[in-house]
Amino acid sequence: MQSQTDKSVKDPRKISLLIVYQVLEKGAYTNITLDKYLRTANLLPDDRHLVTEIVNGTVRMLKHLDWVLNLFLRKPIGTQNPWLRNVLRISLYQMLFMEKIPDYACVNSAVKLISDKLGSKLSGVANGVLRNIARNQTSLQYPDPADRTPYLSVYYSQPEWLVQKWLTEYEFPVVQKMLTYLNQRPGLVLRNNELLGSRAELLEALKMDGVNCLASPRTPWGVLIEGLDKSLEELRAYQEGRFYVQNEASMVAVAILNPGMGEHLIDLGCGVGGKTTFMAELMNDTGQIDAYEIYEHKLGLLKANSDRLHISIIAGHHQDILTMPTGQAMAQGVLLDVPCSGLGVLNRRADSRWRKNEADIIGLTELQSSLLEKAGQLVASGGSLVYSTCTINRCENEDIVLQYLQNNPVFVLEGFANELGFFPLDEVDKNEAAAGMLTIIPGKYGTDGMFYARMRRR
Repeated sequence: MQSQTDKSVKDPRKISLLIVYQVLEKGAYTNITLDKYLRTANLLPDDRHLVTEIVNGTVRMLKHLDWVLNLFLRKPIGTQNPWLRNVLRISLYQMLFMEKIPDYACVNSAVKLISDKLGSKLSGVANGVLRNIARNQTSLQYPDPADRTPYLSVYYSQPEWLVQKWLTEYEFPVVQKMLTYLNQRPGLVLRNNELLGSRAELLEALKMDGVNCLASPRTPWGVLIEGLDKSLEELRAYQEGRFYVQNEASMVAVAILNPGMGEHLIDLGCGVGGKTTFMAELMNDTGQIDAYEIYEHKLGLLKANSDRLHISIIAGHHQDILTMPTGQAMAQGVLLDVPCSGLGVLNRRADSRWRKNEADIIGLTELQSSLLEKAGQLVASGGSLVYSTCTINRCENEDIVLQYLQNNPVFVLEGFANELGFFPLDEVDKNEAAAGMLTIIPGKYGTDGMFYARMRRR
C-alpha cells in the first residue's frame, strides 16, 4: 500500500514505478492502486495522464514487454531484481508505445530510477539493455506469425488459453482486430440526457466549456469526447445532469428492452445505475423502475446519479437476486445484466486479462443460469426479458439462453433488429438480431464487446 512518504513524490515516472510494482509484485488491482496514488499526489493534469498511460499500458502489454526484454537480458526477466525488472518494463513501454517520448528520455529516466533504488551497478544494466533495444527496435523478433497462438499471445499480450479459445470461434483477422482494440485506451463516450435537452444542445454546451467533441454516428444519444482540459465533474453540463458516461454497447442493451412510458420495469443487478437511468430517460421519467443490487454502497451511487440526472421513478432495493421471493410483483420488462468474465471489455481493466482462467468461467455459468431462472419469474405475461453480458464467450451467452429456453418453454426468443435500426450493424449481425441473439465483437463498431438476447413470455 502507499506509504506516507509516497505522497510527496512528484516525479510521474517514479509514481508509475511504485504503482506497477504494487500491481505486478504484490498483486494489487491496477485501477484501485492508481486511483489511490493519483488522489494523494499533487500532479499537474498532463502528469496525471502520463502516469495513467504508463501504468495501464505497462500492465496491459506485460507479456509483449517481457518477451522483448528477454531477447536482450542475460538472465530471464523473472529472475531479475523486482525493482529492476519493473523499471525496465515501464521504460520499454514508453519506448515502444509512446511515440512522443524520445528514447534517450526513457533511458535516462530508467538509470535515475534504478540508481535511486539499487545503486549504480544495476543502473548500468538498465542503461545497456535499453540502449541496445533502442538501436534494434526495427528488427525485434517475435514468434512466427504462422504459429498463430504464440504469435498473437505475445505480440498482443494476452494469455495463450484465451487466444486459443478465440481462434477456435473466430477467423484469424477477426481475432487480430479484436486484440488490437482490446489494447487501446478506452474512448470516452457520453450519453445525452434527453430529459434535459437534445444532443445538439449538449454538444453546444460542451463546446462552450472548451470540450472537443462530436456526435456519435452509432447512436442517437452518444457524444464522443476527443479532448478536454478539465475533469468531467468540473463541466457545467455534468453538474446540471445533462449527460452520463456510458459506452454505446451498454446503451444498446436498453434500446433492445425498448422501455415504454408509464411501464413497470425491473433492473436486476443495477450497479450504480448506468442502464437504469437510461431506461428512465427513455420512459420520460414516467412509470416505475425497481432496481436491485446486492452491494449496498452502489445503491447510494445510483441515488446520486438519479438525482443529478433529475430522475425520480427509480426505487433502489438492497437485495440478493437469488433470494428474492417468487411472489414479487411481475413487470412488463426485465433487464438482467449478469456478472461475467468481461472478455469484451479487457481494455477497461489493465490487469483483468492476467486474473482470468477457464475454471472461473465455468463457475460463472452456474451463477448466470440461476440468475436467469430468477429473472424469468419476474416477467409478466406478454412481457420481455433481456439478458446481457459484457463478454463474447459462448458458454456464458448463447448456451445459457438456449438451455433456459429449453427448460422454460413459456419463453421464446424475440428479434430486435427493428429496435437497433439506428446502429450500423452489418448484414450478418442484423440477421442475428432479427433472430433474438446478438454478439458485438470488441472494436467491430468502435464499441466494447457485448452479448444480448431478448425473450418474450408467451
